[in-house]
Amino acid sequence: MKRANTKQIVPPTFCPSCMSELVWEKDQLFCHNTLCGGKTTKKIEHFASALKIKGLGPRTVEKLQIQDLYDIYELPLENMIEALQSEKLAVKLHREIQSSKATDLVDLLPAFSIKLIGRSASAKLCSVIKNMAEVSEDTCKEAGLGPVATEHLLDWYYEEFIDGYERLPFRWIQTLKVSKPTENKGVVCISGKLKSYKTKAQATEYLEKLGYLVKSSLTKDVNILVNESGIESAKTRTARERGVKILTNLNEIGN
Repeated sequence: MKRANTKQIVPPTFCPSCMSELVWEKDQLFCHNTLCGGKTTKKIEHFASALKIKGLGPRTVEKLQIQDLYDIYELPLENMIEALQSEKLAVKLHREIQSSKATDLVDLLPAFSIKLIGRSASAKLCSVIKNMAEVSEDTCKEAGLGPVATEHLLDWYYEEFIDGYERLPFRWIQTLKVSKPTENKGVVCISGKLKSYKTKAQATEYLEKLGYLVKSSLTKDVNILVNESGIESAKTRTARERGVKILTNLNEIGN
């Protein structure tokens, strides 16, 4: 019996976008260059997806030459019409952007790509605070956020929000009452690219509505790993060794 040819996958050493050295954090590689163009692009894409700004996909971001989140709200309509070469598309996108300014805090926080602060964590926090001025270690503890999630949130709050993102044209308040999420049905980790959803942000929103907690890394409390790509990654191998349930279709979770 012939043995199947197996090709060893060698993980990259440098970021393909900015060539900064990559750093291992648990079982994932990260680029810590805050000026990395690739990270900035993904952050903008996630932001637009989380706030449901229709029409602001990767190609549109490129055409409009959006370099950061501030650019989204500073683009004059005339410039958008010229860049998109369509008044109809530009007006529609401009309307979407203006509408996003009314986003409640519970949906706003997850849009900023803060580690461990997804929709579930944001809902916990917004069940005890009404505006960003109330964010503190005490309110995070009262909300039931873990110490690591609290650290990431407070780091972002003091290093990026204060005198930074707070200038964005949001109200930064919670107008609707948010109930504290009930006990999670399970903890899900998504490995690789998805086929059932365009973005991981959309998949995360779907899972959190079902009552699942979604994590980006394979922590010990993860009991479901979603791998729709079919690639046998290190994360998948580790999950199999731990006896974690592995699904090839994310929608199986809701059935």
